[in-house]
Amino acid sequence: MTNAEALAVLVVRVVLGVIMIAHGLNHWRGGGKIEGTARWFGGLGLRHGTLQAWMSVVTEVGAGTLLVLGLFTPLACAAIVSVMLVAGLLAHRPNGFFVFKDGYEYVLMLAVVSVALGVLGPGKFSVDHAADIEVTGWAGGGIALGVAVVATAGLLATFWRPERPESPESPELSAKTEDPAVTRVAGQETG
Repeated sequence: MTNAEALAVLVVRVVLGVIMIAHGLNHWRGGGKIEGTARWFGGLGLRHGTLQAWMSVVTEVGAGTLLVLGLFTPLACAAIVSVMLVAGLLAHRPNGFFVFKDGYEYVLMLAVVSVALGVLGPGKFSVDHAADIEVTGWAGGGIALGVAVVATAGLLATFWRPERPESPESPELSAKTEDPAVTRVAGQETG
């Protein structure tokens, strides 16, 4: 990797790391603080909202810090991809693609950049390089994506319990409302 390429990777790594640290700190100290974040996670169908909020803070601040340092880069990237998968699937997917409609465009970009960093590695200006523990190429990308998918699946299987659609009040009412013919509900004819 040339010095220019290493510098480019450093800039991307540090910017993504700072973005993730800011996200984590916002979940902790911003707006509704940890309690508001917990309610938001609960509203997405995740059980134990306070635990989810703290896990989000620790994951985002921790992964962001690791990226800034260039330490355990594929695992830091995996953590970011996992957070973005959960956000994309639960919060943004129903809103479509575009970020201005609260869609998944932004979280998709952060996830893709993270996988790309997993493949490229942290570059020369990193703790991984200095400690001679760089993992790059298919292995780095595989760790970033594979660990993220497994972690996301585990989190959703363990904690995600979306609300089920409300069922009719009684089987009798259900039979009446499904009949395309005239139906009598509360003494009124409809149809």
